[in-house]
Amino acid sequence: MTADREANPGAPAVVHLPRSLAALFPGAPRRLEARGASVTDVVDDLERQIPGIRNRILEAGPAIRTHLNIFVAGQRASLATTVPPGADVHVIPAVSGG
Repeated sequence: MTADREANPGAPAVVHLPRSLAALFPGAPRRLEARGASVTDVVDDLERQIPGIRNRILEAGPAIRTHLNIFVAGQRASLATTVPPGADVHVIPAVSGG
C-alpha cells in the first residue's frame, strides 16, 4: 500500500468518458469521480453511478471491450491495474484503420 493511499484511502479517481459513450446515457457527465483500488473497482463504481455503463465498457468474462482502451495515469491498463488515489482514468475508443 502506498503512503498516498494510506493517507487518503478514499481519494477518488477522475474518470474521463468519450463523448460516444456518455451520449448513450442522457445526462451522464463526460468527467466524473469514481472510487476503487483497481480498474474493476472503478468500473463497478461507475455502474453504481450510471446503471448500464459496465456492459458498455466490459465484455463477458469480464474483459475490456475490444473497441475500448483504458488508461490509468497515462498507462494502458487492464482490469487488474491498480488505480492510485486521484489518478486520471481515461476510457478511449480504439482507433483502427489501414
